[in-house]
Amino acid sequence: MSSLRDRTIATVGSGVMAEAMIAGLLRGALVEPAQVIASHPRRERRDNLADEYAIRTVTSNRDAVDGADVVLLAVKPQMLARVAAEIGPSLRRGQLVLSVIAGGTTAAIGGLLGHDQIVRSMPNTPARLGRGITVWYATPQTTEEQRGQASALLRALGAELEVDDENMVAMATAVSGTGPTYVFLVMEALIDAAVHLGFPRHVAHDLVIETLEGSTVFAKQSGLHPAELRNMVTSPGGTSAAALHELESGRLRTVLSDAVWAAYRRTVELGDQLEAKVERPSRARGAGS
Repeated sequence: MSSLRDRTIATVGSGVMAEAMIAGLLRGALVEPAQVIASHPRRERRDNLADEYAIRTVTSNRDAVDGADVVLLAVKPQMLARVAAEIGPSLRRGQLVLSVIAGGTTAAIGGLLGHDQIVRSMPNTPARLGRGITVWYATPQTTEEQRGQASALLRALGAELEVDDENMVAMATAVSGTGPTYVFLVMEALIDAAVHLGFPRHVAHDLVIETLEGSTVFAKQSGLHPAELRNMVTSPGGTSAAALHELESGRLRTVLSDAVWAAYRRTVELGDQLEAKVERPSRARGAGS
């Protein structure tokens, strides 16, 4: 039986990620449309969500969270303080707040909301297809039932991994959360190189996409270390060896590592900025009302 049975889920900030979660929940029959309520200021967006998924929609964030068992917080980081001031007074003990805000620490979210039953998570773009990976952390005040609810919600987006160190969510933001960006750039570069060789762009596109997808499936099913897989296809004096020499000379590993560290530093910076908005009296409130 689903841990979300008879539970009401509210989405605050009903953008791309919130829609992906709504679609996944309904696709997996984890909830019925009547259990989901989404808030959005634009009527066009509300109508689109209602028509597509038969869920309830409202204009007010406060109306959405009132009575909800789980509140999905999916607003942009710069909107958090304003939205928290709006919905914080309406939150009650027992409600789970599940955040997908990049850089949004539980200290910042809890302080701004005056609530402490929080799950901080970081999904990635493939979640839109139910093929994402989400790393999440739950505050000590969350119950086992709430953690089960969070796990069920996040499984609607693909794989999910709970960690007991919140900093790992920030680290995951730099690796898996931002990861599709790195892959898409490599994808684009390979397609452009294939076009430069002489392939029509649509052929180059298919060659690269299928190669990347097949390689990923092969790596996952084989269970081998990437270095072993690379050695399998690298013959002495062969084409792979020549290509690898150029990649290593170009410091590909170092550039990728620098990119991950840059994303991590920015994640921490966003968290610091959000925590700076928490007033000391708000911090002192601690638990939800």
